[in-house]
Amino acid sequence: MHDKAAAAVVVIEIVVVAAVVAEVVVVAVVVVVVIVVVVVVTVVVVVVVVVIVVVAVVVVVVIVVVIIVLEVVVVVVVVVVVVVVVAVVVVVVVVVAVELIAVKEAITLLLLLISISGNS
Repeated sequence: MHDKAAAAVVVIEIVVVAAVVAEVVVVAVVVVVVIVVVVVVTVVVVVVVVVIVVVAVVVVVVIVVVIIVLEVVVVVVVVVVVVVVVAVVVVVVVVVAVELIAVKEAITLLLLLISISGNS
């Protein structure tokens, strides 16, 4: 009877030790899973933040390039308009000058003809 009681105690001790080992293993597995989840979430957050920063930088660069291109286009348009206006003014002045010279010559010829016809 004493041997059966001792054997029962040994079996109970083995079961208790096995339960404790199982509990430690479960806790270890849970800790490892939590660590892996935290690492994965951290990596995902870092990747998302990096993507957001890269997209923001690209957007800012595109906006700056568009603004610079628009400024260059405006300057070119203004220069072209000024050149065209100056060219038109020069052409008008030259045409008016040529017309005035032609009118002066015509008046001079008319006066010459009048003076010649008046002398004869």
